[in-house]
Order: sequence, then C-alpha cells, then structure tokens
Amino acid sequence: MGAGSSTEAEREPLLAPSPAETNSPPGNSRVYGKRWLVLTMFSLLGLLQGMVWNFWGPIQNSAARAYGFTKSDIAILVLWGPVGFVPWLLFMWLMDKKGLRASLLLSAFFMLLGAIFRSIPLAEQPLRRWFIHGGQFLNGLAGPTTMSAGPYLSTTWFAPDQRATATAVASLFCYLGGAVSFVVGPLVVPAPNDTQASTTTAAAVSDSSIRDRIQLVMYAELAAVAVLFGAILLYFPSRPPMPPSVAAASQRLSYRSSICRLLSNLRFLMIALAYAVPTGVIAGWAGVLDMVLTPAKVSQMDAGWIGFWSTVGGCVFGVAMARFADSIRGMLKLILVLILAGASLSSTWFTLTCLSRLTHLPSTAAILYTSCILVGIFVNSSVPIFFELLIETVYPVPEGITCGVVTFLGNLVTGLLLFFLTFYCTELSWLNWCVTGSCLFSLVLILFFRETYDRLYLDVFVSV
Repeated sequence: MGAGSSTEAEREPLLAPSPAETNSPPGNSRVYGKRWLVLTMFSLLGLLQGMVWNFWGPIQNSAARAYGFTKSDIAILVLWGPVGFVPWLLFMWLMDKKGLRASLLLSAFFMLLGAIFRSIPLAEQPLRRWFIHGGQFLNGLAGPTTMSAGPYLSTTWFAPDQRATATAVASLFCYLGGAVSFVVGPLVVPAPNDTQASTTTAAAVSDSSIRDRIQLVMYAELAAVAVLFGAILLYFPSRPPMPPSVAAASQRLSYRSSICRLLSNLRFLMIALAYAVPTGVIAGWAGVLDMVLTPAKVSQMDAGWIGFWSTVGGCVFGVAMARFADSIRGMLKLILVLILAGASLSSTWFTLTCLSRLTHLPSTAAILYTSCILVGIFVNSSVPIFFELLIETVYPVPEGITCGVVTFLGNLVTGLLLFFLTFYCTELSWLNWCVTGSCLFSLVLILFFRETYDRLYLDVFVSV
C-alpha cells in the first residue's frame, strides 16, 4: 500500500470463498459464547502483568526504607518492563506460527517464574535485590504478548461490530493492572512517615514491618499468577472452530513479508510514531508518578490515588470510545483527534500548574489532581483506537505483528525516558514537559494522517 491509497485488488480477500460459500454467509462464520471466557483469561493475565510491573513506583519511599532502594533503583525496576520487549520478534513469530495459546502460555510461565524469584525471602539484602530485579525482568518478558495481542484475539474470536470493544478490554487491562498497584501498594504497605521512629530499635521494627507487608503483596501476586497459569494451561484455545468474520478467515501475509510491508509503509510509520511517543512517555511518567508529585507536597497515598483514577478513567473512557467506534464505523481518526486535543490541553495545564512559582497559576490539590487525572484518561483511552486504526491501515498484515511492532516502539520510548531518569532524577520538571510535547507531537501527526479502512471494507462489502 505504501503511502498511497489502497486499490480494489488489495481489498480482495487473499483466501476467496467458493461460490457455494458465497451464497450462504451465515454458514461461513460464527461467534461462540466462550469468546468471553477467552477474553477474560487474557485480560486477567494482562492485569497481573501490569500490577507486577508497576508495584515499586507507588511505594518508592517504603522500598527505600525496606531494601535501601534509591530513586535510580526504582527507575530501573520500572525500566525492566520496556527491557522485556527486547525479544518481541520471538513472541510475534510464535504467535504467527503457533497461535495465541503458545505465546500466552510462554508469557504466563515467565510471569510465574518471575513472581517466584521476587518472593524468595532471602536474608542477605544484596542477593535479595538481585532476585527482585530478575523477577521484574521475567515479568517484563510477558509484555509483548499481553500488551499487543489484544487486537489479534478480537479479530480471531469476535464479530466486526464487537472488535473494537474487545480490543479495548484486552489492551487496557494491562493499564488497569498498573492502576490497581497504585492503590494496593500504598494501602497495604505503610509509608515511612506513618511511624514514629524515635529510637534505633523502633526504626528497625518499622523497617521490618514494611518488608513484611511488601512480602505479603508479593506472595499474593505469586498465588494469583499461579492460579491463572494453571487455568490457561488447562483451557485456552488458539482459535474458534469457525471464524467470526471474513477478515478472520482470510489468508494473511507471511511473517517476513509483514515486517517488510510495515517498515516500507510511510503511513504506518507515521501513525506508529503518533502512538508510540505519547503512550511511551506517559507509561514512564506514570511509573514514577510518586517522584513527580513529591515536590508538589503530594503524599505517597495521594499520588497512588491520582495514578489509580487517571488509569481507571482512561480504561473506562477507552472502552466507551471503542464501543462508539463499533457503532459508528469509519470515525477512528476523528475520535483520535478529539482525544489527543484533550490530552494536549490537560498535560499543558498540569505542567504549568507544577511550575506555579514561575507562572503564578493557582496550584491547589484539586487542580493538580484534576489535571493529572485528565492526562491519564485521554492518553490511555487512545490505545485501542490507535490499534484499530493501525490494523485497518496495513491489512492484510496480521494483527499480532502490527501491534507488536508499535508496542515495541512505545516501550522503546519508555525505556529511553527511564534511562535518562536514572541520571537526571533530582529535578523532574523536564519530565512533565516531555508529556506535553509528546501529546502535541501526536496530535499534529494524526491531523495530517489520511485514514483508510481496508479490513472494514472486506467485512462489509465482501461478506454481503
């Protein structure tokens, strides 16, 4: 397709139905009730993966007391999530050749192994820290599947009028897991300033209590991952007996041809950058939100609630927008323009509010909370809409490969941001400006992007 519009030949299904099949479309496709069980299991795994990834950021002050972690250590613990995307080509190849079951089982196994590593109660603190870092890395290896396979699952199991909604649910549960950790961590693990350590003995008891609470959360996460791994091992089919749509039944490009097509498609690269830059920056920013809000005199508990509501709001708003896109097709670009305009305005508001000493803008707790939450709502809700538009743009490239490439780019942006944060962690106003600039950059790219709906054309016109 390149940078030009798609032709009639490109819109034809690669695997054409026989004349007998054309006259009886209801017999060629079918949706199954168990698709909701498949979606639930996949989404729960993404939820747990996001919870483990974002566990340390919301309790950075407690982790510093319990294990001696510095701000650079916290940034590295969050960085293991993007680093886990290094072998993303392997997971995409496995999904393309063996189906979603094989890729998801491997990801769940890495999560289980990582949860075991993190939970080993070693007495030697240096060795214990290495095991924690190793567990975070193994959990990060599950990211390429849990964060990018949602559109593949929705196309494989869901009808065209439910695809965007299923994509939103499957894709956003990873973010919802990060939101849950914003609340679970500060609620279960006490902050250092919650205790009065007047003596050395009292301080030691306080540190021991914090470590016990952290250990309790890690044991609970280990149990949840183990149960879900067993459920996926016992039952998680790669695909339904019959496809739910013409697009799901059509033959796709090969793995190598898909990569070449994506890298040579200027329209894809354009929208891929529009997705990767803001979502990657926001992911890194949210992972250290407690550090960002500390100069504004926001407590660890309050920072956790801000992160929670911004992510939950983004998930709810994203599902609502996806449902709207399912009911009114062909409006993905307009939806993205509105979402990114809101993200640009709210991020600018938040950044200027944090610089109240220079801008003289009112800086109250309500304003900080509102602007910060709006940033998360707008950016997180754009993820499923971006995925659907990306897939429509490059069809017949398989959904898993398309979304695998863009999520890798997003995590590459997150990794670079957190890498710089390990060196420049004393003053974080530059991080807020990165959020604002990324939203404006994405908005400009989407405004100049020309949309096409090749997969939708196939389902609507060829299936009639």
